[in-house]
Amino acid sequence: MEKKSYGVLLIGCGHIGESHIEEIYYREGIRIAGVVDFHAETARLFARKYGAESWGTDYRPFLQGDAVDIVIIATYADSHLPILKDCLAAGKHVLCEKPMTEANEADAAEFYRLAQNAQTKVLIAHILRHNTTYNRVREMILGGAIGEVRLMRMVQNHHVMNPGRYGRLMADCPPFVDCGVHYIDVARWLSGLEIVSVGGVGSRIGSLAPADGFDHGLLTMKLSNGGTVLYEAGWSESIAAENRKEFIGDKGRIRLTLAQDRHADREEGDLIEYYNADAKEYHTINVQSIYKNMWEQLQCLIRMIEEGDAGSPTLADAYRAFRIALLGWQACREGKVLEVPESFD
Repeated sequence: MEKKSYGVLLIGCGHIGESHIEEIYYREGIRIAGVVDFHAETARLFARKYGAESWGTDYRPFLQGDAVDIVIIATYADSHLPILKDCLAAGKHVLCEKPMTEANEADAAEFYRLAQNAQTKVLIAHILRHNTTYNRVREMILGGAIGEVRLMRMVQNHHVMNPGRYGRLMADCPPFVDCGVHYIDVARWLSGLEIVSVGGVGSRIGSLAPADGFDHGLLTMKLSNGGTVLYEAGWSESIAAENRKEFIGDKGRIRLTLAQDRHADREEGDLIEYYNADAKEYHTINVQSIYKNMWEQLQCLIRMIEEGDAGSPTLADAYRAFRIALLGWQACREGKVLEVPESFD
């Protein structure tokens, strides 16, 4: 059987949009049917660089006809819902960047409802689900390498060198929501456990966040087995960049260091440091991995289309991660610990 060719439309030719297109434009079975950006010159240059068949500043004309099968929504979060509505009405499949919407429960609920009931497929871009190293760590944890999960410590701080970009991002969500949806999902996915409560504290370090907002926060989450998840995220011109991922159980621990953050042996790929507490043994595991594997992520959507796969994450998992992140933001504002409901439906 001849392999189907998919026409892809990219909406949003910024930082994350380029991450998507540069990994897929040359792949077999993929046509870049169009690229769209608010700035005409940016869209024109993307079209030339990545061989797009056309470009424009309005995505809606591209949704007409059969040239486009899949739409990648790589715009700011506050535009995700209206674009999704138009794409689904036109019968297009969608790969949408996280978070689902800006930090708004009603919009997130509407996005989820529309995507769940759509005749076409919708995948939320939780890129770490498609990362080889994170999948290896998951296999180890679920295989009992560290015993019962007791503590997860995850830090994702950005030293801001592009204040315009980060200021615009924070107009939609604080960093511990925007990035937090990834790591809330990671905590549930790696452990197989539920998050049952969330607290937190927010800080305002710089001047990029809205007047009533935070540019840094620490979420404290309790797992269903009594374990703890700590997640820290901040975007500031004065904070130091930091990327720390540690998973600690009653029988050992795992520390993950990306290749780019290694002090030595970066050519070996990502570093997994594993300590077996029972045997008092240290193990080093090197993993060759693409941090943002956009091609594997797009293939996940294609498997949803062609084989009926549920997706990774499922819409339900992506929605739950986002709603927990929004609860965390509420907890930071109110100085409370909030219970996570069994269902957000």
